[in-house]
Amino acid sequence: MAKKSRFKFKFVITPWLAWLGLLGIILLGGLVGGILIFWKGLGITNLTDLVPWGLWITIDLSSIALAAGAFSLCAGVYLFGLKRYQPIARTATFVGLIGYTMAMLSLLLDIGRPDRFWHAVVYWNTHSLMWEVTMCVVLYLTVLVFETMPILANLEWLRKRFPKITSKMEHMHHYAPVLAIIGLGLSSLHQSSLGALYGVIKARPFWFKPEMSVLFMLSAIVGGISLTLFASMLTSRLTNKAKINDALIERVAQFVGYLLIGYFYFRAWDVLSMTYTYDPGRSEGLDLITKGPLAFNFWFVEMLLGMIVPMIILLYKPTRMNRFWRMTALFLVAVGVVAFRWDTNITGLLVVMPYIADQAIAYTSYRPSLIEALTGAAIIAYGLAAFSLGVKYLRVVDHSLVQEEHAKVKVEAVEPVTV
Repeated sequence: MAKKSRFKFKFVITPWLAWLGLLGIILLGGLVGGILIFWKGLGITNLTDLVPWGLWITIDLSSIALAAGAFSLCAGVYLFGLKRYQPIARTATFVGLIGYTMAMLSLLLDIGRPDRFWHAVVYWNTHSLMWEVTMCVVLYLTVLVFETMPILANLEWLRKRFPKITSKMEHMHHYAPVLAIIGLGLSSLHQSSLGALYGVIKARPFWFKPEMSVLFMLSAIVGGISLTLFASMLTSRLTNKAKINDALIERVAQFVGYLLIGYFYFRAWDVLSMTYTYDPGRSEGLDLITKGPLAFNFWFVEMLLGMIVPMIILLYKPTRMNRFWRMTALFLVAVGVVAFRWDTNITGLLVVMPYIADQAIAYTSYRPSLIEALTGAAIIAYGLAAFSLGVKYLRVVDHSLVQEEHAKVKVEAVEPVTV
């Protein structure tokens, strides 16, 4: 009798599969929540006429801020000639693309009528800062797509199936300086205009300040670079697919420490300047953020952990050279920027100005609903999944890859010409 062949299939749950499975569950919950929002409208959320911008807008503002490492580092590499930092700029570009797509997903949920998202592109309102922000997002996202084409060309499946297309995608790196100039202009306009969007709203005295553009710009640069460095260091510890040049990261981390001095000064001045005199609406907002329910978030998370502690760690050489403390500091900076965006957005909404002068200033409250939390978590899960897949399949965090490309270019340049 012939022996029966036995085929045993053993399914092993690796940490990678468990991570993707967890993100997949969160994404599925967010998909269900998104369908319910599109079906029943914003009425099933805790957003109101008094608090129209809640958790989703905070995710939008934070993801855009933490994506700012793309234009910051690309400007340094291609405009200021700091070529040695190109490996970090490459990672920042991919993070930027993820951040801006996360922002667009947040806005898709928040606008209430996602089928009309194209109206701003067709019907121009050149007097509106919100229109300018919309156009900058659309245009800069397009620039980021072109900038990340050489990265996407590293996908092995795409290289085998469509070699001509990947060859053209790789060729886009020749236009990197031009794209960096365009990206710097668009992203700078966008980051500062986000602050100006709040700063021109006279009906919200807590926001109505000229320094909002500066604060939004500085926080974006500091947070974006910090997240890129933290993500690079973390992935290099978790997988051998990520290879970093620690000396480069250490130098940029020191630069972040100096940037934190300026950011801390402007943020402290922004708060202290509101104590000079009583201003209806603004003084009440200051009490909310310094003495009220947001005081812990402001003093402890934003100021202490988000600025002072990482500033000391990154400027003191022994702690900066220690990888654990450097990662901790960079992570805290990113968290502090998110806290700043939340504090700024929600405080201006919780103070309700009266329509009649004799009426007293009122307060409202806001807590994200379950469906807001589910969809918001799904947007964050999307960003984590996209970056994880990029590290594994696109060599997003691989500093040796850029060094190999530079070495190849040098060899071709010195190769003798035979007649």
